[in-house]
Amino acid sequence: MASSNPSSAEGPTPATCQSNFEQGVACALHLWPALTLAVQNNWGGADSSDKRDWFAGAIVDLFPDLSAAAVAPPAQSSAKPPQPQNSSTTEEPDQVDIETVLLQVMLDEFEVNVDDDSAFEVAEQIMRVRAECLRGKFDEVAALQRRFEARKGTKVVGVLTKAEGQDEETDWDTDDDDESDEGEDDDVDMDDAPPAPKEKEAPEVDEEGFTKVTRKKR
Repeated sequence: MASSNPSSAEGPTPATCQSNFEQGVACALHLWPALTLAVQNNWGGADSSDKRDWFAGAIVDLFPDLSAAAVAPPAQSSAKPPQPQNSSTTEEPDQVDIETVLLQVMLDEFEVNVDDDSAFEVAEQIMRVRAECLRGKFDEVAALQRRFEARKGTKVVGVLTKAEGQDEETDWDTDDDDESDEGEDDDVDMDDAPPAPKEKEAPEVDEEGFTKVTRKKR
C-alpha cells in the first residue's frame, strides 16, 4: 500500500531544510557566550537583542537559499551541495569565511574583540548544521535547540570587555596601584625601621682579676 504522505517518502522539502538551517544558526549564536555577554551588557546599544537577530540573518544570507534548491534525501550522500536556481549567492562559504564574519560583526557592532577560539567553534557548529540540512537531516539542529532550551534565561558571567578603552582600563588598574604600593613601602621602610642596637662596653677588670660591677647611669 502506497504511503498517503508523499513528502515523508521523498524526504523534507527544501523550505523545511532552509527553515531548520535558519533555526540552527540562531541557536548557535544564542549559545555563544561572547555574544550573550555583549547583549546582556548592551554593548551593541539599546537594541542589542534585535541586533543579535539581525546577526543571525546576516550569517544565513552568506549561504545559498535551500528553499530554491533541490535537497538530497537523507539516505543519499551528496558529494557536491546543490546550488539554488534563484539566488544571487551561488557558492557555499567555508568555515574560515564564517569565522571571519563572526569576529568582524562582534567588533563592528558590539565593540568586542573575541580573542579566544569560541568564534571558530560557532563557525564549526554552523557548518555542521549546514551539511546536515543539505542532506535533509536535522540532528544537529535538534541538539542545539535542546541546549538553548536548557540554558534559556541563564546569565553569562565572564571577563570579556569591550575593545574600546580596554588599554586605558588596564593602565588605570595596574600602573597607579603599583605606584601607590611602592610609595607606601618606602614610607614603612623609613619611619618604622627599628633602631640599631648599641655596642656593649668592655667590662673593667681590677689588678686581682675581678670584674668591676658598675651601676647604669640614669
